[in-house]
Amino acid sequence: MTLDDLRVFVAVCRAGSLSSVARDLGCTQSAVSQHVKRLERETGVALLERQPRGVVPTRAGRVLEAAAAEGISGLDLAVRQLRDLVDGHSGHVRVATGATTVRHFMSEAVVAFRSRHPEVNLEFRTVSSGRGAFDALSDGTLDLAWITVGSPVRGIEQRTVAELPWLLAVRADDALAGRRDLDPAELRDVRLIRLPPNSTSAVRLDAAAAERGLRFAYDTSVADWDTALLLAELGVGRAVVPAVPGLPVPGEGALRLVPLTGLRPLPVGWAVRRWDALSPPARAFADTVAESRDAAARGAAA
Repeated sequence: MTLDDLRVFVAVCRAGSLSSVARDLGCTQSAVSQHVKRLERETGVALLERQPRGVVPTRAGRVLEAAAAEGISGLDLAVRQLRDLVDGHSGHVRVATGATTVRHFMSEAVVAFRSRHPEVNLEFRTVSSGRGAFDALSDGTLDLAWITVGSPVRGIEQRTVAELPWLLAVRADDALAGRRDLDPAELRDVRLIRLPPNSTSAVRLDAAAAERGLRFAYDTSVADWDTALLLAELGVGRAVVPAVPGLPVPGEGALRLVPLTGLRPLPVGWAVRRWDALSPPARAFADTVAESRDAAARGAAA
């Protein structure tokens, strides 16, 4: 068996699909299957059970997956540490972000990090879903992912950096624009602009509303928070969005942001495979972003 066999096997166990892993690796499903078959020949046991909607590891497969994932993580850490011995303070930091993450959460941190670590290569990759980010972390192609913190994910560590209150975004001439704050119950009969229903942020919003006995109604769907804000500013609809950094100054322009009271805030932060396996540059970048957010929060409170 080879290290590639084990990496592919772990990816298949986590994805629950041979075809999904094949797409991610840019190869055929048959090639992925060959990795698994080679492991089964070496171990002499069936490692995957085929089901109508994919595959799941057998009992033996779960044993091998746990050991392989731990071993691969340790090897990756050793390789990074060896590289650091050679490169000193240089290296690479590979970060998964959404379409608006760098603008809202990392702009100041990127400048500060670049000043402190000029030899480190920062690489940002746009990932369309949380699962895509988790898969990339698991197979070692990414170091860090900025996410909406959600339910626990096997093999992934999540750490909250900020909790964002919810706001109602409306056009300045909207009937609700002049309110100092708003009880979410007042939106019971209002149709809203919706974030992608399968996104963690949308799930978190619906859960926060359910805690108040509410269920919001929607008539428009968008891919990201910035688009929701733009549509609200144009008067196309009203949107419930998190209070991301860098929003328009209240009272200026065509957009108004009204705080919603009593809704559980949206937690955002980092996801990694293992914090103790991060390279020094990756850990430094994660810490710089957290420091930047703490500084911004202190400034807002003052």
